[in-house]
Amino acid sequence: MKILFIGDSITDAGRDRNDPAGLGTGYVSLFAEKLAPLYEDTQFVFVNRGVSGDRIFDIAARLDGCLAEKADIVVLLAGINDVWHKYADGLNFDPEAFAECYASVAQKIKDSGAKLVIAQPFLLNVPDKKRMRREFDLVLKGVQAAADKYADAYVALDEIFAGVSQAVSVSAYSPDGIHPTHRAARMIADNLIKKIRPFIS
Repeated sequence: MKILFIGDSITDAGRDRNDPAGLGTGYVSLFAEKLAPLYEDTQFVFVNRGVSGDRIFDIAARLDGCLAEKADIVVLLAGINDVWHKYADGLNFDPEAFAECYASVAQKIKDSGAKLVIAQPFLLNVPDKKRMRREFDLVLKGVQAAADKYADAYVALDEIFAGVSQAVSVSAYSPDGIHPTHRAARMIADNLIKKIRPFIS
């Protein structure tokens, strides 16, 4: 069974681009380490095609290459850069164009025959990122609409992190509100495994 992960730096997590089997040091690697022992009779192939800095339009542009992997399950985690790059780099953010492109990506994954697992992008409540929340909520709206139409499973990460950070400092989960700590990466992996297990025979 082949599981493909598509996304930005959160998925990329420093993977070796010269090694097609490289998983990086983030949630993808933890996912693989946790899932494989649960199914000793299943041969898994894990493929990380996250690219740091990618917006949804970048993912759309390289999607055919990703889908050529012929995965059984595709995990899509993207959306934060579409807002963040507006503030960091002055790039335009158009919520309607985002939603249209995200839905197109989701539909294309589904049309490939793979099970689609959409992981909600997340933004933790750190002071210098609060100004991004209004537009990020528009990202979440677009992601939710695509998930409702195309996803076989949905992991509400923004809601999960908002909940757990009520009792524990946000810094335990992200130093900058965007990139997960090891603790947060474990939570992402654990929640993905819960959603993916029904698809594993």
